Amino acid sequence: MEKEEFINLISEKMKLVRTEQSFSQDKMSEILGISKKTLVQIEKRRTEANWTTVVAFCALFNHSQLLVASIGDNPVEFVQLIAIKNGGTPKEKTMGGKIWWKEIEYRGDFRLQQNLISNHYRILDQYDYRWHSSFNKEESLSRLNELHEAGTIEKDKGIGIYEE
Repeated sequence: MEKEEFINLISEKMKLVRTEQSFSQDKMSEILGISKKTLVQIEKRRTEANWTTVVAFCALFNHSQLLVASIGDNPVEFVQLIAIKNGGTPKEKTMGGKIWWKEIEYRGDFRLQQNLISNHYRILDQYDYRWHSSFNKEESLSRLNELHEAGTIEKDKGIGIYEE
């Protein structure tokens, strides 16, 4: 998903999330730091939110079930993926991909998954920690091979430490 597609998606969901959170337009515009007029224009689909507003929206409402269901992943992590575009997201614990993910490939202690909604890829270790994210399948497969060739994760020394 490209940045423009993501902005469009979030712009479409702003009114629904505002309603889900029981905020008035006045309160939502105050929270986002935009004018009520701008919010109304976005909600009526006469314009789209700008990138800064989308990032703020995702950060502030990252626990919105509607927003998470629309993206298929943590909104903040998804913003990072789009902004950075190099898979350099932090190696955080995930829920393992039981919802919104399909398994693509396995290599040792690592597995490549694809998001069913956004179609982006990620690599998780056996403990469900994220090692890589990208929209590019070839790049993700290459990274999966690199991680596999580097070695397995030491079980008794903790997550993310490779055997020498």
